[in-house]
Amino acid sequence: MQETTEHTELRRTVANIVENEINPFVDDWEEAEMMPLHEICKKMGQAGVLGISKPAEFGGMELDYSFEVAFAEEMGHAKAQGVSTAIGVQSNMATPALAVHGSDELRRDYLAPAIAGDMVSCIGVTEQGSGSDVSSVKSFARKDGGDYIINGDKLYISNSMQADWMCMLCNTDEDNGPHGNKTLIVVELDAPGISRQKLKKLGLHCSDTGHIHFDDVRVPKRNCIGEEGRGFTYQMEQFQEERLYAVARTVTFLEDALEETIDYTRQRTAFGRPILENQVMHYKMAEMQSQLEAIRALLYRATEQYVDGGNVTKLASMCKYLVGVAASEMPAQMLQFWGGQGYMAENRISRVFRDMKLVSIGGGANEVMLQIVAKEMGILPRRNR
Repeated sequence: MQETTEHTELRRTVANIVENEINPFVDDWEEAEMMPLHEICKKMGQAGVLGISKPAEFGGMELDYSFEVAFAEEMGHAKAQGVSTAIGVQSNMATPALAVHGSDELRRDYLAPAIAGDMVSCIGVTEQGSGSDVSSVKSFARKDGGDYIINGDKLYISNSMQADWMCMLCNTDEDNGPHGNKTLIVVELDAPGISRQKLKKLGLHCSDTGHIHFDDVRVPKRNCIGEEGRGFTYQMEQFQEERLYAVARTVTFLEDALEETIDYTRQRTAFGRPILENQVMHYKMAEMQSQLEAIRALLYRATEQYVDGGNVTKLASMCKYLVGVAASEMPAQMLQFWGGQGYMAENRISRVFRDMKLVSIGGGANEVMLQIVAKEMGILPRRNR
């Protein structure tokens, strides 16, 4: 991925926001189990970083996706992964399909305010029993004149307790098979018939997560994103950007944690010498840094291919799998090196341990990533496709 002066300027802008508007307040947000998302999104919108690759007509910068990766890498410096999760939903998970396939009216009403930071968005895909298997979602939008009437539930939805609207995947007919009967619909979350329940999580405490119930929720048909029945395809496209974003910010987050661990083990002495001098310590640190550099190299290759208009399903899935493994294994090893100090709740390494576990689950579990790679290689048994 070719780094330009424009990339450097963008990085500087994002780094300034993270350093001054996010990190000083992260501990308070973690304790409150909520960050002031509208306030943070507004500041980021004013800086112009919520629509980096989005159309200029609706407030975006209309830059290529390599700039989104640079943005994600800088967001990884936030001291809690919940922050980069919440912002990533706004910039790279709930809005890509709307930006590409939405009508001008829909983009004017929902994309432009999201880019400006005036509205907070969320992505509604996961349901009970329909996480990894997106084709099995049960939420249904029944046609009624010029409206849809939506019934169903969405589960584990980031930003949903504060979001103004949801990019919702649901069935719109009973025919055309599980890949041709789904539609993405913009749903305002203050509509009658919607109820929200906040969920408690192992990690990502400052990022709110909810269970959203839809009971005869009436939504205008004009809120359909693109063509009706193409929602599954559009969501698969959105997943590519979500996964590249997740990889970029996670590599940075893990690198920061590794640096902190190196500093601690250099200062901490046991048996008359710094524990970093033990071969098992510095070899393991070197191994972890090597893994992260390899993942970054694959990420940059995938990004270049994506910018050139190529299909990155295979490469993005490989990246997501590898960073999912790293996010599970590395924090556990780092915490071990910190000993009892790392087990304390106030120590950031314990937060890293909690926050990183979701990387191997959310946005496509490790096992699903391997299934996709196997399919792309042509070795997945037909019965599993």
